[in-house]
Amino acid sequence: MAKNLVDSIQMEVRSKQPCRKELDFTVPADAVKSETDKVLREFAYAVSIPGFRQGKAPAGMLKSKYGNDIRQEVERKIVYAAFELAGKDGSLDIVTCGIEGEPKLEFDQEFKFTLGADIAPEFELGDYKAIKVKEELEAVTDEQIDERVKTYRAMYGNYAEAEGAAQKDDMLKVSYKSDFPLPEDASPALKRQLEAESTFLWLSDPETIPGCTAALTGAEVGKEYTIKAEYPADYREAALAGKTVNYTVKVEGIQRRVELTDQELAEKARVKTIEEFRDMLRKAMEQENQSKQRSAVIEKVYAEIDKAIPEFELPPSVLASEVQKELQKIARETVKSEEDAEKFKAGLEEHKKAAEEPAKKALRRTFILRKIAKAEEIKLEQGEVDAQLREMSRYYGYKEKEFRDMLEKNGGMDDLQLDILSNKVLNHLADMATK
Repeated sequence: MAKNLVDSIQMEVRSKQPCRKELDFTVPADAVKSETDKVLREFAYAVSIPGFRQGKAPAGMLKSKYGNDIRQEVERKIVYAAFELAGKDGSLDIVTCGIEGEPKLEFDQEFKFTLGADIAPEFELGDYKAIKVKEELEAVTDEQIDERVKTYRAMYGNYAEAEGAAQKDDMLKVSYKSDFPLPEDASPALKRQLEAESTFLWLSDPETIPGCTAALTGAEVGKEYTIKAEYPADYREAALAGKTVNYTVKVEGIQRRVELTDQELAEKARVKTIEEFRDMLRKAMEQENQSKQRSAVIEKVYAEIDKAIPEFELPPSVLASEVQKELQKIARETVKSEEDAEKFKAGLEEHKKAAEEPAKKALRRTFILRKIAKAEEIKLEQGEVDAQLREMSRYYGYKEKEFRDMLEKNGGMDDLQLDILSNKVLNHLADMATK
């Protein structure tokens, strides 16, 4: 199918603006007829028409009964062949492409349509192979280990009853109720969020009730306090998202972590002595420093490459998509209530302007690394994608197939593959720069 059809299609390229071209395709009537006949044969064997053996139904009857489905399938195959033709000789480095307008194919007639294509920008990389970078490896000091040990003593300490006023990071035993009307179909989780008896509330992030840390720091046993909780717009319980809820909280008890002794900490870490634990920490912290050193080298190398490349045009559709991503980030960071949402809408144009700079910076980096990947013949292997998916699915608590399906549905798979390839390129550049 593909080869004969591709060869029969005529293509003309028009430049609309930098990094944007329009590809005009003309498919002769005989090619449309030939492709339609193939699709008709496929349909004849795929459907059942009373009075006719499988595969023997007349073409006219198939067109009458399944005309729209047949037309869409012919269009799909022709457009697929057009995509193949557009990239056949490699002269067009197409980043994204889509049909313009709503062309309608007529059986046995010439078919014309246009694809709008974003083209990768053209620029010179410069002598990136000559870049050399040196970044000193930071040594791990005894004082740093002491500080880390102190953190773990507190982190893994056991809670014990505390006297006096509540402090940040304490665990409070409380009973609370709210003024939010409970929906009839409320889930158990929503019910617990709105009212509870003798439960525990931590004065630390992430807060169980928004604002509880500030409201209850200094609280005393036996007293009641009020909390004005403002739930973020993306809160997990949809009924509370963006809502303000008033709580009455009675403090029944206060518990505070008691730091572990050296021996208790060693036992918690499943080692024999605190010295063995300190050795474990030192190795882990040395690995952290090596990772920091590597990241610093990567950023220095890229900064040198970026500095040597003049500004270049960015594909408009891809840029618009990247701006939208940055806009969504701004929304997630700023919109925590219905009032915030209204403010965000009112200042939407200003937010779009704020999103443009990081979007352009991210796209510029993407195209620079993409071009280096081609120059160095660095490719993405399916095994690398699969390994990353396994790791991410475990981290987020999903089954691997569920996580993969979710990424494919929301468009995240392309971003994941781009991130993996970019990291391969950056590490390759760091290796060259440190030899």
